[in-house]
Amino acid sequence: MQSSYDVVIVGGGHNGLVAAAYLARAGRSVLLLERQSHTGGAAVSARVFAGIDARLSRYSYLVSLLPRQIVDDLGLSFATKRRRISSYTPVGDGGLLVDSGSEAATRDSFARLTGSDRDFAAWQRFYGMTGEVARHVFPTLTRPLPTRAELERVVDDQAAWSALFERPLGETIEETFADDTVRGVVLTDALIGTFTHAHDPSLRQNRCFLYHVIGGGTGDWDVPIGGMGALTDALAATARAAGALLVTDCEVTAIDTDGMSAEVRFEGGAVAARHVLVNAAPHELDRLLGDPEQPKPEGAQLKVNMVLRRLPRLRDAATDRHDAFAGTFHIAESYSQLAEAYREAEAGQLPAAPPSEIYCHTLTDPTILAPDTAARGMHTLTLFGLHTPARLFADDPAAAKAALVKATLAQLDSVLAEPIDDCLAMDEQGRPCLEAKSPLDLEQEVGLPGGHIFHRDLAFPYRTTDDDTPAARWGVATSRRNVLLCGAGAIRGGGVSGIPGHNAAMAVLESR
Repeated sequence: MQSSYDVVIVGGGHNGLVAAAYLARAGRSVLLLERQSHTGGAAVSARVFAGIDARLSRYSYLVSLLPRQIVDDLGLSFATKRRRISSYTPVGDGGLLVDSGSEAATRDSFARLTGSDRDFAAWQRFYGMTGEVARHVFPTLTRPLPTRAELERVVDDQAAWSALFERPLGETIEETFADDTVRGVVLTDALIGTFTHAHDPSLRQNRCFLYHVIGGGTGDWDVPIGGMGALTDALAATARAAGALLVTDCEVTAIDTDGMSAEVRFEGGAVAARHVLVNAAPHELDRLLGDPEQPKPEGAQLKVNMVLRRLPRLRDAATDRHDAFAGTFHIAESYSQLAEAYREAEAGQLPAAPPSEIYCHTLTDPTILAPDTAARGMHTLTLFGLHTPARLFADDPAAAKAALVKATLAQLDSVLAEPIDDCLAMDEQGRPCLEAKSPLDLEQEVGLPGGHIFHRDLAFPYRTTDDDTPAARWGVATSRRNVLLCGAGAIRGGGVSGIPGHNAAMAVLESR
């Protein structure tokens, strides 16, 4: 390890690896320091259950926001596959199936659920609108940050701008859709990792929704072939090949800077750098800089990983279970159910009917299973629960998590023809293949303050300052001129995108 580098990157998650690859390929000397024994952060694959050869995307699990530009620029050996089924929402003995490959099938499903074509026509208009916004806005995410007025001109649709950027999303949903289930399916994209409600005047729900519908310029959520670790393995290999030094088991303890040069300290040593890129939450950056810490952000999700012996049968006999589980399977996520779960959690109670959504990676990409495992008909199942803020786990983390998992699986069982427990595979010790992660687990295991998967509340993708430094123009500025954010807490951060890593690298390359 040298004593001085052009750039030191703190944190080896996917954004740090993107920045390392870009900067090393541009000829900068780059050192990346990661506290864990491996790179990848939350975008990793792991064999979670003893004796079960399945590489699960343990934390993050789908890809929408990763620009093709980054994959091509870096020459990554990484691909995704689109899911034909967008979503399935069971209702009673039936359900709503949104089939991206068949407009007729989707129309018929809407008609059976709602009794008319009204909400299907509204669905087409609404997502036609968000599709146009995605087509215009997504390309801006890897360019210098526009001002609010500039982005409004890019959108070039006053009704869309008002619906997504100015008014609480609940107003638009209620004006547009009549059915409670349909309204809930739309709202869920505003609540992933974001503890809020449809009419929040701060528009946190709008910001979360925007990022969920603009990915790739289409809003499609794709499956990473080989699991999420395939992406970060490719990024690490590319960064190393370009000359970046990646050091694991090295936790950074402090950053000192005078604005021109910096010292990055870690146990047993320190290195100097012209620029420091921090792939950690702003809350963690405050600690490293010795600044007064702001209130800790709060995550609000439950992640459950499962391996199944077989896919469970549905109560809805008219829907093929392979279709139902291939897309996003909504559970207890009607508009009214989401509102009630939020009210209960806000009052400090675990929701009685916890909302969640699940999907089966292996129906789209069986390569994460060993051939003999796949041949036995086994599948993975990923569940993401909403409205479970970290505060609910504070008094008794283990008991709260156990109660929440039990209540969440009970909601799943209510729409199945057989209990999910009967379908779980067993590991080599005879234990069910199920693991659950609360916000507190995510804080402890992957360093997300409060378990917040976006590091802090998402921001609209436009500039709100007149600062014209490279860091500000790229949305990665901090209180120190030569210390930049390159993680999810940057403007245009959140999700598995690589965008903050790209933008921080661009800011460094533009700096004098």
